[in-house]
Amino acid sequence: MRIGIMGTGGVGGYFGGLLAKAGHEVTFIARGEHLKAIRSHGLKVESVNFESFLIRPARATDNPADVGEVDLVLFVVKTYDTDSAAQLMRPMVGSQTTILPLQNGVESVQKLSRYFPKENLIGGMTQALVSIAAPGVIKHEAQYKRIVCGELNGRETPRLKMICEALKHAGADAEMTNDIEKTLWTKLLHIAPLGGMACATRSTVGALRVDAEAFAMLRRAMAEVEAVARAKGVAMDADVVDKATAFVNSLGPGSMPSILRDVLAGKRSEYDALSGSVVRAGRETNTATPLHEFFWTCLKVVDSQSK
Repeated sequence: MRIGIMGTGGVGGYFGGLLAKAGHEVTFIARGEHLKAIRSHGLKVESVNFESFLIRPARATDNPADVGEVDLVLFVVKTYDTDSAAQLMRPMVGSQTTILPLQNGVESVQKLSRYFPKENLIGGMTQALVSIAAPGVIKHEAQYKRIVCGELNGRETPRLKMICEALKHAGADAEMTNDIEKTLWTKLLHIAPLGGMACATRSTVGALRVDAEAFAMLRRAMAEVEAVARAKGVAMDADVVDKATAFVNSLGPGSMPSILRDVLAGKRSEYDALSGSVVRAGRETNTATPLHEFFWTCLKVVDSQSK
């Protein structure tokens, strides 16, 4: 396949690197020093799962018009760059192009459908701890490398099978689902409450766990997400909060959500795609979300002062 990676950060660089290594014609959309390094030295991927590999030469540009129409776009920019990136990538999208967003939150398809027909879009979710270690270098720091893909209508289509098989063959733990909304809301329930609580307290996971009141508040924030999802008609598992709690308990005491890392570094964060999406869905369904209202409002002020 001809594949465009719209946003060569950790996720885009990692999965795009796997696909390029597997023989697909992958073009990385990047910028700044990262782009310069990829053009000069290739894209290096360091992983806990296998030996490092280097894609060299690597196709890379900051201008999607140089690429032309592709079969698949992995849309992996930060959520706050969605609108500008969607407009920029128009030259890569033709009538037969599939766009697979792998962003945080539950609103990616809704936002992208402002720019592209829904027929171009499928839903996607990923779980992978990856980052840019240095310009041109992607670091994969944990065993999981999961991608879940699903058609918006829940059907199992030839293109969905083809994309999933390509990702599997490249080394990703890829799977199909007939309910991508449930998958996305379940992930949101895992990350938005924990991110909000960690940012509000400037605390690691371990510190939140040892304080009984804080941990109880975390579970209430999870319950808000569950309530909103159910109000929207999403068939959440009955024990979804207990499963999310178990996940938090499985993390190392020094673990820190990526949103807190961004806040502490003075960078922009994805607060609006996390707690913000819970608040908007709560208002839409007349479901109370007081904790996420608090997280979202406070982080909006913090974000306004970011670099």
